[in-house]
Amino acid sequence: MDKDVIVAALGDEWDAIARLLESLSELEWERDTPLPGWRVRDVVAHLIGTELLLDGQDVPETSTDVHALPHVRNEIGARNEKFVEHFRAQRIDEVLARFREITAKRLAALRAMSQEDFDAPSWTPAGEATYTRFMRIRAFDNWMHEQDVRDAVGLPGTESGPAAALSVDEISAALGYLVGKKSGAPDGSSVTFDLGGERTLHVAVNGRASLVERLPGEPTVRIRLPLGVFTRLAGGRVDPAAVRSSVELDGDAELGERVVNNLAFTI
Repeated sequence: MDKDVIVAALGDEWDAIARLLESLSELEWERDTPLPGWRVRDVVAHLIGTELLLDGQDVPETSTDVHALPHVRNEIGARNEKFVEHFRAQRIDEVLARFREITAKRLAALRAMSQEDFDAPSWTPAGEATYTRFMRIRAFDNWMHEQDVRDAVGLPGTESGPAAALSVDEISAALGYLVGKKSGAPDGSSVTFDLGGERTLHVAVNGRASLVERLPGEPTVRIRLPLGVFTRLAGGRVDPAAVRSSVELDGDAELGERVVNNLAFTI
């Protein structure tokens, strides 16, 4: 994973989010998103908070018992919610200015790092890996949250480009688990995801399920769906039944249904 590719994608994504937010009315900033308990402004607060943490700043204290909120499941969720609560007290123009400020600072810091810095071991939300992987997860998180905002205000877009491609890469890293463990695909089976011409992904089960470059023959089931539906299912943003009309199965339909119903691995 090349540092310059990921940093450029993050910079482009932050700029795309800022331009989207600038176009929204105050009422649109208050729209509910697909994320439980979060409005558009709360999604932005979360993005700001994560970058503030990476900049070495402290988590704000709040008067609300965030652990008691029904959508807070763990300490990471509680930490996120403290930033959400903190920025709810600020005006929209202040929140947008803070987003621009911290993302510009973080982008400068990332550009100053070397490839060796990016290749160094690092904690990530997916476990121990490298700082590069962590920043790919940041690109994924920001792009997914941009889509949350777009879905909230009815402005679809940016479902292609560098950040979208990195997001599919990040989801792909979980496909072996999602197909083999969560969906129970049997040994010897295989699944192909055809993402509307944008990408084609193959998972083969040979003792364990793993992403492969190609299959020796036809897959056990081919799942055709738009990239946006694929990412929203993986992000737990939609009920599989609600988007089933956008999904086409070719082959073992029972296995295909299980996979579609078990793609969520984050929210």
